[in-house]
Amino acid sequence: LSPKVRLSREGTVAGYGMLATEELEVGEVLVTIPRPVLLSQHTSSIQALLQEAQESLQSQSGWVPLLLALLYEYTASNSHWQPYFSLWQDFKSLDHPMFWPEEERTRLLQGTGIPEAVEKDLANIHLEYSSIILPFMESHPNIFDPKLHTLELYKQLVAFVMAYSFQEPLEEEDEDEKGPNPPMMVPVADILNHVANHNANLEYSPKWLQMVTTQPVGKGQEIFNTYGQMANWQLLHMYGFTEPYPGNSNDTADIQMVTVRKAALQRAESEAQQQLVSEQWDFLCQLEMVGEEGAFVLSWDEVLTEEELSVTLKVLCMSEEEFKEYKAQDGWEDDSEEEENSTLSNEALSRLKTPCKKLLYDSILLTLEAYGSDLKAEQDLLNNKEAYKKLSRREQQALHVRYGQKRILHQLLELLQ
Repeated sequence: LSPKVRLSREGTVAGYGMLATEELEVGEVLVTIPRPVLLSQHTSSIQALLQEAQESLQSQSGWVPLLLALLYEYTASNSHWQPYFSLWQDFKSLDHPMFWPEEERTRLLQGTGIPEAVEKDLANIHLEYSSIILPFMESHPNIFDPKLHTLELYKQLVAFVMAYSFQEPLEEEDEDEKGPNPPMMVPVADILNHVANHNANLEYSPKWLQMVTTQPVGKGQEIFNTYGQMANWQLLHMYGFTEPYPGNSNDTADIQMVTVRKAALQRAESEAQQQLVSEQWDFLCQLEMVGEEGAFVLSWDEVLTEEELSVTLKVLCMSEEEFKEYKAQDGWEDDSEEEENSTLSNEALSRLKTPCKKLLYDSILLTLEAYGSDLKAEQDLLNNKEAYKKLSRREQQALHVRYGQKRILHQLLELLQ
């Protein structure tokens, strides 16, 4: 650990964090973590067992071997990593929405996409535990005990991996062939908090990992890592916290793809027009532009799923003749007019053809209806310090998610008017 930093619970945005005790320049190494102290399926004392069983431990998440290593090391009194685990007493500090009562989750996060993501997580956790973890534990009764290594503990460890693990980026030449690297726990590096405008990041080399400054840091300031370009709903879902408005420049809002279909069907005036919308939607599915569970993603200044959204709006606004011709060409078109629309910046959205604008506008209105509250009420809450302070931590976090998403959607409504 560099003598110019200290780890502390005081003066940090949340929990533990790293503070500069002296001024730091760009490129200073804050901490060096040798690879043998990383906690992963390859360094756990049951690594040979995990290696031997790797075929039967494959899962959708790819996390099972690490989670088994954690289940074992967390409960083994002689584990090399006990001092590390002692930072998280019973994981009580983890407050991901998957630990909230369902009623509270629905009430506070309706419309944000988080309740649906949590439902999927919980279903996957139950499935993984019952179909992979339990059979593995039962075949190694000298190491595991289902009474000790319970589903509840497994769920806490999943949240722990969500919030604190790191995934080493793949080398460029491996990107196409391999799946992502499995997650691993990186002591000390995982103590740094995250902000979009971070001032440090983790660098990987064959013998060790190093946290290095990317901006100058003043004495007494907190040093922040980045967990990636994360919207507030992703931060809350995966890490259990948000970045208050307007700090999160990576925030996004989603319009569910099926919402655009619904808006198109609502404006169809006859059965024939409704039939046309259904055929157009099926064709978009064939082109893999849309899907029943997909979403169009909007950031503060552009559409991140630009091709999908522009093709969808265009196709759903075609007349029967135009659509016939488009289908005959298998969705290909003369490139000359395409070039202009290649990026859907906010400014480009305001230049969309009127029917496309109207369809997007109606889709945003439908999206806003899915929330249980309106933007004005949330703005008042955020501006009223006394009222805001009275909210529970969960209410505050949920407010930041909803408010950021709605701000992005309202900004688009204004552009499209």
